[in-house]
Amino acid sequence: MAITYQPVDHSTFLDYAGYRITDAPTVESAYGITDGESSPYGINVALVLPRVTDASGLLAQDWGTRQQTIEDLNDAGALWTTYGASNAQYDSLVSAVESAPFNLTILHDGPDGNYVSSAESRTIWVNIATAADFKALFNTELMYSPSEVLIYWNGDLSLPAGWDVTGLWVDYDTSPPATNLSTGTPVTLTPGPQSVGTSAPSSGELPPGAPQLSPDKIAELYNFPLDGQTVQTGFIGLIEPGTGDVLPEHHTQTFEQLLAEYLAGSDRSGSGKVHVQGKDGQSFENGSPGERSLDVGVVAAINPNSDIKLYVGSGDTDDNDAYASTFTAIQHAIWDKAETVVGNTTAKAAVTSNSFHDGQSSAPDSPFYRVYRELFVDAALANQTTFIALGDGGSGNQTGNGLTNVTSNISQPWNVLVGGTSLSTTKVANADETLATVVTAAMAGSPKTIWQLVAGGLTTMPDDTASTQAFVETVWNDYFVANEDGQLTIEGIPGAFFAGGYISNMTTSGGVDATQSVPSYQADFGLNPTTSDPQHLVGRGVPDVSANAGGNLTYTVPNPDMVGTNNWDGTSAASPLWASLAIQINTIFRDQNLPNLGYMNDLLYTVAAIAPAAFNDVTMGNNTSSFFEPGAYLTNDTDVSPTGYGYAAGWGYDLTTGLGTPNGVLLARALTAIAHSEMSYDDDVPQVLTSSGAGGWTSGVGQSLLIQIVSPDADVDVKAGSSHLDLSSGATGEFAWTAQLAGQAGQKDFDANLVRLFDRYGQGAVGQVTVDQGDMFAVAVDGMDAQAFRAPLTNQFGFVDFQTAGGMVRVARPVAVAETVGAADDQTAVVNIRQNGSDTLELSFYRVDDFTGSIGGLAPGAAGYAAAAQARAYQTTTGATAIDGPGYGQFLQAKLEDIDSGDIVAMKLVDTTQGRTYWAFSQANEVVDGVPVGHIWNYGLNTWGFEDTFGGGDRDYNDLVVNLDFTSAFGNAWLV
Repeated sequence: MAITYQPVDHSTFLDYAGYRITDAPTVESAYGITDGESSPYGINVALVLPRVTDASGLLAQDWGTRQQTIEDLNDAGALWTTYGASNAQYDSLVSAVESAPFNLTILHDGPDGNYVSSAESRTIWVNIATAADFKALFNTELMYSPSEVLIYWNGDLSLPAGWDVTGLWVDYDTSPPATNLSTGTPVTLTPGPQSVGTSAPSSGELPPGAPQLSPDKIAELYNFPLDGQTVQTGFIGLIEPGTGDVLPEHHTQTFEQLLAEYLAGSDRSGSGKVHVQGKDGQSFENGSPGERSLDVGVVAAINPNSDIKLYVGSGDTDDNDAYASTFTAIQHAIWDKAETVVGNTTAKAAVTSNSFHDGQSSAPDSPFYRVYRELFVDAALANQTTFIALGDGGSGNQTGNGLTNVTSNISQPWNVLVGGTSLSTTKVANADETLATVVTAAMAGSPKTIWQLVAGGLTTMPDDTASTQAFVETVWNDYFVANEDGQLTIEGIPGAFFAGGYISNMTTSGGVDATQSVPSYQADFGLNPTTSDPQHLVGRGVPDVSANAGGNLTYTVPNPDMVGTNNWDGTSAASPLWASLAIQINTIFRDQNLPNLGYMNDLLYTVAAIAPAAFNDVTMGNNTSSFFEPGAYLTNDTDVSPTGYGYAAGWGYDLTTGLGTPNGVLLARALTAIAHSEMSYDDDVPQVLTSSGAGGWTSGVGQSLLIQIVSPDADVDVKAGSSHLDLSSGATGEFAWTAQLAGQAGQKDFDANLVRLFDRYGQGAVGQVTVDQGDMFAVAVDGMDAQAFRAPLTNQFGFVDFQTAGGMVRVARPVAVAETVGAADDQTAVVNIRQNGSDTLELSFYRVDDFTGSIGGLAPGAAGYAAAAQARAYQTTTGATAIDGPGYGQFLQAKLEDIDSGDIVAMKLVDTTQGRTYWAFSQANEVVDGVPVGHIWNYGLNTWGFEDTFGGGDRDYNDLVVNLDFTSAFGNAWLV
């Protein structure tokens, strides 16, 4: 019986490999092929079936709901019968492929190949050994070009009618030469370094100790929460296609023995083991042993007691038509069936790091793009956290189409994309001519410069140019323009690890993937990522986060053969660094009875909104490298024309470093607080404001709200139910404390001198309103309606920002709600206090009945309220009901006892020097029990400062910054 074929739309070879790289109409014209012939080689192809149920609804849930749903489905054994393929459909297609007239072999993980074929994965890998087999299956000729060493096909593929295959993938890595798709004209580049902060001389010209460090020392600079702890975390999966733990044949030591020698050289040791999938597909010559050694060196040095698994994928085995594609290694990491022992249990990788990309650029409406996108849906459903190195090709991403580019087959919204920075110690920065003005200004005590450095993670007042403190972090960009005997060149910074230019690994990638829409968590963060090239396309912004990748600091890791060490760089180091942090946070989560992080991109953006100090804000540098061929500049032996499109670092999220680099302890604190808010608390805390549609808002509950102006001179009108609040404000001080600075000051080792430097800079006007549930709420700034800024991310954490072009107003609760582990009562809360003022201070905490601050029917300010608050005061672990301020600039940590789940916790601060009291609930210039009061300034995530409202004279501002942590004290000393 003749087969009826049905064309597969958008399945040409260029749909598979060349989207937005070339505008050539055929494979032959794209690759310059003149010798195409019937292929003498076979190829392995994945046929991918649809899911029984679309997973988009589950993945759109908030993290806590999503985690509970996945757990419930797993417990019922229904996760993959729900979100995998139909077993009947899978079995039917397998039978059809194996039967006449096709008689093809299905590939599995075993003797017949290292492939994942299963109904759960929806994948059937088929070995197509000959061109005739390919023609029989796809009704299309399989071709080969000897000169280009390329297997390909012409036109769309077809499949037998009724098969319902929704996706295709090929175990074959290729991309065509780029053509100029830009309307731009070449630009002239300024000679010398093309960015700042990566130009320190090579290590031989610097004092000992710079600029190479072992990965654990770099993790220490990022304040990893388990630094120095002897802890076994869950094991980390590393995507190492075709390589695994292979060593040269002449080696007599095992991989683990050589790894132990590397660790010993860094004074590290541990019990972690190395496991490998697909050993029979490993190759030292054809693999990437240098990348493998880098990845293993990073994760083993940071977490030496933790197991590692290396995923080889299909391997590089010509006799079985396998080409070690990254896709197959990722698939194995998700669907690992091996019983890898971690401690006394069996598990698969909870966190993976991937520094490899398949070279294809697939069209977004193609079956190939669909398969790669759904691959990472599988990872999210498997509760796996996926970190991927974004790449080292700058804004052009090593693609000469004249435009900005990112690798779209790894930028799915469920992956954490990691960019690269250059972290400079003070000593190294002092040797970098591009940072000379920054070093000079910082050493002179410039508040403006130090403010920027502190936002970037500086914790100690800079006063010694020979110091090895972490000083400044910039975009990793090693491009250097020179004139060599009349030839303009784009090459690496002299002494850089890589010697190439625009077409080799030199600079962090970053930009916009316009093949997909803006993810909800980025839209909620207020982002609308748009390409900087003439096409101005909108889509997913990448990276999400970043970490040191090179430039002025490189990683000391094993050599490719694991004997001895060298110094390596690239986002390939930044990704396993982040994976090593995530596995530590998983350990902290497990200690607090929380699930693994899994897919948690939304949590990262929420953290950045409510606890920005968890990220070091990188504000200097660029990644510009767009180009086309040919041109006047020589790079990597290729003549190119720079087009000048790229991205620059800036305040907050940017398309070079994302949200920034991690402060591990602060990030872990914030993530645990958010996770408990979404999972541990019995009843949801009422949102501050509830959307009424079309940008309108109503009060989520009866409450008193702080109105805090953060802007230049502004007149603010607040409409709250039937009442109005009009506030006129002078400009917020240039260095008035921000949420980021307040969070950083909550670290024990934050320098008191930095606190004192930014003292006496005031915020704008502060007011307070009381509203009933359902009351309309609106804010106008200078007569313009303000829009709620990041409300979807911050609402459940006690504040909403309203913003216009002229300024911002924070609407916030002046209280905290105790969300304890498992909604337990009689718990202990940690209080972190930093004093930013010279007065004698006394802080106490008391429980109120509701969000208006009432106690036993008494409203704030009523006669007897102060006594009622004192009767409700929490005791510290020392038995006191008040905590003395630690002194000007100093830090203090205390603990409150007998916190019950759901307690609404308010604060009172007494300034005995000034004879003033600050209450959580007050009106401007109010007097309570004969004492004038000030206001509490809300920074978010249970962090407050205290603000005078008296005016005139030499005032202290933010006399105290306080953070309440209801989660970190529960059997977990790491975050305290």
